[in-house]
Amino acid sequence: MRTRRHRFGAVLLLAASLALAGCGASGESGDEKAVSSTAADSGHTADRPAEGAKASPAPKPAPDQQQHVIRTAELSVEVGNAAQALTKARTVADAAGGHVANEATERVDDDHVTSRIVLRVPQSAYDATLKELAGAGKLLSRKAEAKDVTDQVVDVESRIATQRASVARVRELMDEATKLSDVVALEGQLSSRQADLESLLAQRAALKDRTTLATITLHLSEPEKPAEARDDDGPGFADALSGGWNALVTTAKWAGIVLLAVAPWAAVFLVAYAGWRWLLRTRSAKRGDSGSASS
Repeated sequence: MRTRRHRFGAVLLLAASLALAGCGASGESGDEKAVSSTAADSGHTADRPAEGAKASPAPKPAPDQQQHVIRTAELSVEVGNAAQALTKARTVADAAGGHVANEATERVDDDHVTSRIVLRVPQSAYDATLKELAGAGKLLSRKAEAKDVTDQVVDVESRIATQRASVARVRELMDEATKLSDVVALEGQLSSRQADLESLLAQRAALKDRTTLATITLHLSEPEKPAEARDDDGPGFADALSGGWNALVTTAKWAGIVLLAVAPWAAVFLVAYAGWRWLLRTRSAKRGDSGSASS
């Protein structure tokens, strides 16, 4: 019986340590109460650590520790043939051990093509790939950025280790629990802590991807076709002949329009003039006959 009590005392001491240990989650104090109340319901007591104890902070990276850097770059290059340059960019990424993450091509004004391609290449090949892509044509713009996330990586790794230990301790308590209520409470704790662990693992995977592979965004564009050159030497003989002919045609057209507009009035005038001339002749003839008779 005494051995049994000592065993339960050890279990309760483990539970108290679990309740006060840092789990790296925002709901840590709620988890402590649940685990402590579960142990209290079993009818056992144990010595607890002093109140106000806090989890030790995440260790800082050592001076010789590997650096974790997120590298990104954006290039804008003018090339003679965007399709060929796009094929070359894919080849460069493959040769560096990377891959194409995204690609888009668009034809503008039916005379030139623009393309956008996102490449993911290993950090070791970042500088060489950037230099080769920038030399594919006329470099219009270049922007590069490096962000050190070493502290963030170390913090996530520390929280993962703590969370794994927390999950293991809850499993040990479940193995020692004898009451159904204790098992149910501990299962809730285990589910919550495993969810937090999975979230941390996802953060670590995302950081690993971004620090292992650099991201290069390449914009390719073709030069716009120049407009046809104009002759600045002044008009020549052909231009003068063409201009004179056009002026003649325009003048003839407007003269015809004027004549058509005046034709009805001209016809009336001619009829009136003819009638007036006939009257004058008639009067002249009558006067001549009158003079002959008088003599």
